[in-house]
Amino acid sequence: MTVIPIKVVCHSGYKADEYPICFYLKDIRIVIKEISDRWYQAQPTPEWPVADYFKVCTEGNTKYLIKHELKSDQWFLVARDELIIRFSAN
Repeated sequence: MTVIPIKVVCHSGYKADEYPICFYLKDIRIVIKEISDRWYQAQPTPEWPVADYFKVCTEGNTKYLIKHELKSDQWFLVARDELIIRFSAN
């Protein structure tokens, strides 16, 4: 699995960077219309530090997995074999 660095614009409510509202892949702005799932990885490993994950659906109905590494405050698109992971509608 590969992670691709991205720039993310977030909603900040009760905490900063509460959830993503759009992200930039290169110079292309991609608007998130729905967060279908989210989870927190609490136990770090050398390759996978503590992070929040968001399974999102964009305005174009494409699904992505976005990772926010909390310690470094960096955002990534999670990809497999250089292609972005797409999820089933389930």
